[in-house]
Amino acid sequence: LLGVELFERLPRGMRATPFGETLIYYSRMIFAELSGMREELVALESGNLGRVTVGAIPALASSLLTRTIATLKQSHPRLSMSIQVDTSDVLVQALQQDQLDVVLGRIPSGARTDDLVFDSLGEEELCVVVGAQNPLSQARKLDWGELQELTWVLQQHPSPMRGIVNQAFHNARIDLPSSIVETTSIMTLLSLLQQTDMIGITPRSVIEDYPGKHLLAILPIQLEPRLPPYGLITRRNRVHSSAMQTFMASVHAEQARHLAK
Repeated sequence: LLGVELFERLPRGMRATPFGETLIYYSRMIFAELSGMREELVALESGNLGRVTVGAIPALASSLLTRTIATLKQSHPRLSMSIQVDTSDVLVQALQQDQLDVVLGRIPSGARTDDLVFDSLGEEELCVVVGAQNPLSQARKLDWGELQELTWVLQQHPSPMRGIVNQAFHNARIDLPSSIVETTSIMTLLSLLQQTDMIGITPRSVIEDYPGKHLLAILPIQLEPRLPPYGLITRRNRVHSSAMQTFMASVHAEQARHLAK
């Protein structure tokens, strides 16, 4: 039918040719669209608005996404949502495999972006944080050498925040901390800081929105470079369902309200 060779035979099994890889890519796209159409039709038939699967990085999941869901469920109670919280590299990979409809996060460094659309929402300022009981909470000036021996609570490689901390120690010509607890959970980070003398890094907005912020202290030390912008990430050439459009519009509206305060 196509007049080209789609697969080549190997001693064990077969392998797709470049033509075959292209056919497989677009076939997956078609099946994903058909599956999405079926789910939306079933939802509409039952009186629901539909379903949207959302990926969000931890900092945005506990702030912008939480506010968006609270507002959205008041105006659209029949909208069904599934939330996955992880680092941007994991979420974008899931998006590219059609496991998610939209990601609230950042484009990971080195990611293939030709099939992605990025709708920027803003930037975040990072800060170094400890519990209020930590002796460093009273410091007026610090350098990276004073923080090297502490136990750090950090995201796993290759998250942008982990990279910025590593770069800060590298720029100061100091070895990376040897005692590290890795987690993507904001609540785990905040709990560890409040109950121990560990140290962590998080967007300033997380601390400002946290009800127990009086139990934490932001240290007087600068972090460079800044995080890349965050925003809504979707697949290029994908049909946006009504549920997906409603969610994305609500994210924009909630972000505008928050910035206007």
